[in-house]
Amino acid sequence: MFPYHDDNQTQRTPIVTLALIGASSLAWLLVQGAGTTAMLAESVCELGLIPGELTLSAAPGTQFPMGEGLVCLTDPSRQVSHVITSMFLHGSWMHLLGNMWFLWLFGNNIEDSMTRPRFVAFYLLSGLAAAVAQVWADPASAVPMVGASGAISGVMGAYLVLFPRVRVRTMVPLGFFLHSMALPAWVMLIYWAFLQVAGGVMSIASEQTGGVAFWAHLGGFAAGVVLVKVFERRDRVAAHTTDYWSPRRP
Repeated sequence: MFPYHDDNQTQRTPIVTLALIGASSLAWLLVQGAGTTAMLAESVCELGLIPGELTLSAAPGTQFPMGEGLVCLTDPSRQVSHVITSMFLHGSWMHLLGNMWFLWLFGNNIEDSMTRPRFVAFYLLSGLAAAVAQVWADPASAVPMVGASGAISGVMGAYLVLFPRVRVRTMVPLGFFLHSMALPAWVMLIYWAFLQVAGGVMSIASEQTGGVAFWAHLGGFAAGVVLVKVFERRDRVAAHTTDYWSPRRP
């Protein structure tokens, strides 16, 4: 299930959302070398969030293989700032493009529901909550965590609270074909959250050491659900028609 459009018109140009997309894209191109092996590995190791470093539970010099003979060595001297820098790094082109698409699709309306400074604070706090959740799930891990998906999960949680009945158009695979289907936002977002729970439980059961940071997604999503009512501007939310699921009349 892949969402590609929502029937929720924005009232203002989403400047912060565009700036966040631009910052992540520039980081990918300039800091991560658009995915070239050496620059990607160095950026993930030097600027990604490593739970064992943050909790001081990974022994200095613990190795994590980065591929092609490259390894990341834990260093407890680099810790707190990586909670922020890791939000703007990605692991591949698909990782970046997928995250930026979800940020654009849902972020413009959430920015619209707040002042722009509030949206910046909300986004960063959601990313922080995501990092805390992933560290809590595996505090001694030497696996670097990168990606904006934790903060974007907070945006999706906020969307669930503010615009649950908005019509979201999605592509759904049916056999060998993709079918376009319109769903209420709450259906798509609850389904997505369920997949994260299932993935998180399976990751614990399998004791996997890499892959998707499911607990970061859940932590960010929960933060978005809780925090949005603190950051919203009711007049701006009211400017949106939230009941998009009433039957269409001929």
